[in-house]
Amino acid sequence: MRELFDNYFAFATTVFMGLLAIVNPISAIPVFLELTSNMDKPSRRNIATKSVLIAFSIIAVFSVAGKLIFHVFGITLAALRVTGGILVFVIGYEMVRGKGEDKQNPKLGDQPVKADQGISVAITPLAMPLLAGPGTITTSMSYSAAKDVYHLLIVMAVYALICYITYMLFIAGDKIVKVIGTNVMMVITKMMGLILAVIGVQMLALGAMELFKL
Repeated sequence: MRELFDNYFAFATTVFMGLLAIVNPISAIPVFLELTSNMDKPSRRNIATKSVLIAFSIIAVFSVAGKLIFHVFGITLAALRVTGGILVFVIGYEMVRGKGEDKQNPKLGDQPVKADQGISVAITPLAMPLLAGPGTITTSMSYSAAKDVYHLLIVMAVYALICYITYMLFIAGDKIVKVIGTNVMMVITKMMGLILAVIGVQMLALGAMELFKL
């Protein structure tokens, strides 16, 4: 029994470290703050809640029936990487460019919104591809394909913990900004935007190479 517990604990630790490194919730804070700037607190909390719940639902579905879904719809992981790469690049580009002077086409984050609005932001890019992107989906599917149902439950529990950590970081975003300062946060946001754009290009390139078997 002790040996079995140790094996499950070691597996849970491996899954936690692997998924945490891929999700990297700290890097998502600037994105969340950028997309929800000037929103009231209930709206921010609502979007944070929806984003982690949607991300968890995505990972749960793909962990349980990912291979079946890919087969039924004829989806390939390469196509998912290409799509995710494009989305990540666009968000990163917008973060680097900043709000600008365009008053005719304001972003959602530039306007006060009600708590029941902004669901599109929670879905894309927060839930997918940032929190539940191709890398996270692939990793969770790989871990879930382990020996028995207990491994699947461990993957679900570990990702739920990561979602909770992410939610708390989102909620504490303003406090984090106060500690490190607005100017520093702006620099971090632009740096993360650049990194996201590069990650997007890399995802797109990897997906294209797989699609065309280069």
